[in-house]
Amino acid sequence: MVIKTNFYVTTAIDYVNAKPHIGHAYEKVIADIIARFRRLRGEKVFYLTGTDENAQKNSQAAKEAGVPTKKFVDRNVGYFKDLIGILNISNDHFIRTTEDTHIRISQEIFRKVFEKGDIYKGFYEGLYCEGCESYLTEKDLVDGKCPEHQKPPQPIREEAYFFRLSKYRDRIIKLLESPDFVIPKEKRNEMLSRIKSDELKDLCVSRKGLDWGIDIPVDKDHKIYVWFDALINYVSALDYPVGRKFKEFWPADAHVIGKGINWFHSVIWPAMLISAGIKPPRAILVHGYLTVNGQKISKSLGTQIDPAEIVKNYGSDPVRYFFAKEIPMGEDGDFSTKDLVDRVNNELVANISNFCYRTLSFINNYSKSRIGKATKGKWEGKLKKEIEGKVKDIEKSYEKYAFHEAIKKILEIGDIGNRYFQENEPWVLVKKDPKACAGVLSFSANIVKDLAILLKPVLPEFSEKLEKQLNLKDLKWKDLKRKLENHRIGKAEIIFKKVSPVQEDPFSSLDLKVAKVERVEDHPEADKLYVLKIDLGTEKRTLVAGLKGNYSKRDLEGKKIVVVANLKPAKLRGIESKGMLLAVESKGKIGLLTSGDKEGTDVLAEGIERKPKRVIDIKDFLKLDIEVKKGKVYYKDKTLRTEKSELTIDRGIEGKVC
Repeated sequence: MVIKTNFYVTTAIDYVNAKPHIGHAYEKVIADIIARFRRLRGEKVFYLTGTDENAQKNSQAAKEAGVPTKKFVDRNVGYFKDLIGILNISNDHFIRTTEDTHIRISQEIFRKVFEKGDIYKGFYEGLYCEGCESYLTEKDLVDGKCPEHQKPPQPIREEAYFFRLSKYRDRIIKLLESPDFVIPKEKRNEMLSRIKSDELKDLCVSRKGLDWGIDIPVDKDHKIYVWFDALINYVSALDYPVGRKFKEFWPADAHVIGKGINWFHSVIWPAMLISAGIKPPRAILVHGYLTVNGQKISKSLGTQIDPAEIVKNYGSDPVRYFFAKEIPMGEDGDFSTKDLVDRVNNELVANISNFCYRTLSFINNYSKSRIGKATKGKWEGKLKKEIEGKVKDIEKSYEKYAFHEAIKKILEIGDIGNRYFQENEPWVLVKKDPKACAGVLSFSANIVKDLAILLKPVLPEFSEKLEKQLNLKDLKWKDLKRKLENHRIGKAEIIFKKVSPVQEDPFSSLDLKVAKVERVEDHPEADKLYVLKIDLGTEKRTLVAGLKGNYSKRDLEGKKIVVVANLKPAKLRGIESKGMLLAVESKGKIGLLTSGDKEGTDVLAEGIERKPKRVIDIKDFLKLDIEVKKGKVYYKDKTLRTEKSELTIDRGIEGKVC
């Protein structure tokens, strides 16, 4: 087998308009497994990830948050960098598209393509999706909406620069017909079908009149369209065109991306490169989308899970293992903590960790921590051949990005080790035949060594700890052929322990919604109470609230407030109140929690999945620590918000929400 000496793997760069979610974590882990496997085989690897900071959605999110764009972007980039450490990602570089080097190289490539005649000035008239930062046609829409963001695109007409994408149609088709250019083949066929059935139109590559982004070098009134600049990160990170890394690692061996941006990477990016005189990448590796408990990742559904919380509760290795084992490359997958716990307990603990600890602790206790010569009986010879066959299959699976298949075979090796250890009963042999016992322990210890190597791309922390227990360092793939004997090991420790599902946060039981106050009346039986008629979008209700003296009827009518929609109804001086509005009180003054979003919109705490109970009691609600600090509403350290924006507070009052 011929192994490449250099390997370049990238992830897509992420928008920083919000914190990273579990989908971002998945892509980074997949690319990291590729990078670690290649390094394990002795290849020189460059692994790139980073952030796409010039997008207009970043600027819009900053405006909504009331923060200068640069400050907003810098803050959110920190969350993505933190994610890298949390997941034990071994990237070699983290690129930011606001870096001077990237800006310079983006402008150089734009100018080069422009001077070639492949970029020209014209007018764009059509549909634009702000979520995709992409121009759409009527054929792209489903029920009049962008299929990716479920929102209708905006019609626009503006002066713009265009890239002659149509010129490269035949070249791109030829690339796509190569079986290894887009993986898996289903994603390649989708692109081929689209490019063959539709006329390949020239691509708008500029936006006029924006205050955020990279200037077009030939016209300062325009900014480079975000996708044209974003894709260039893959070569700007290598210091194109003269950088040592560019000469060493380009073309990229694997661009790891989600299926939603396949077109940009498989069609637009190669055309840009060909126009600029740069070789196209070798492969585009397209993964599917993640759902959470069967639901789309969404702030409004509360399924935009914070990967940092999952790692905090279960560890980075189990999360990495789940991604690799449960989600075949190219397919959509579902994440649930229930399934994660099941994989940890029934596979990592019961199989892998159990066998490794039993073997090494027995060597500690009964063989003075020393491994002798392995037994060479018929049974051992047969098992050795069986393991060697599985190792070959595992290597092939890693190579073709079938990580779930690789792990399946690794678990089978773990089963072999457990069965061999159990059936040979070293606890009996140590008394009856110490020499035979030493041989069994040596054979078992070599399987442990192999598991440390085979799992290294997926479980780096586990493998590092296992290496230390084996008294070995920096094991490589070639060490699978190395026989471990006449060797003293370190102290055995249990690496994976059984876990239980972390109890759901009580906040998840709340059904908080935006409601519009339609009418306000005096309570006929109470001087300090109002009777509010509210609209929850799908229904109308009556609330009773003690707001007199702080709000007039005129103040309240038309206001959009936040209510606990699933609070147990209660009669207040003879009138039933179906829910409770949220407000903050301090020194006798009251400020309502408000939102600019549509009535019926869900309110959530970032990172906590919404699982509203049918009814909650007021006593349970009052136990929750919701408070206003510095103009924001927090539950613990999590901001309360809708999918679009954070909640606001009337009158700048701070304190506990009730």
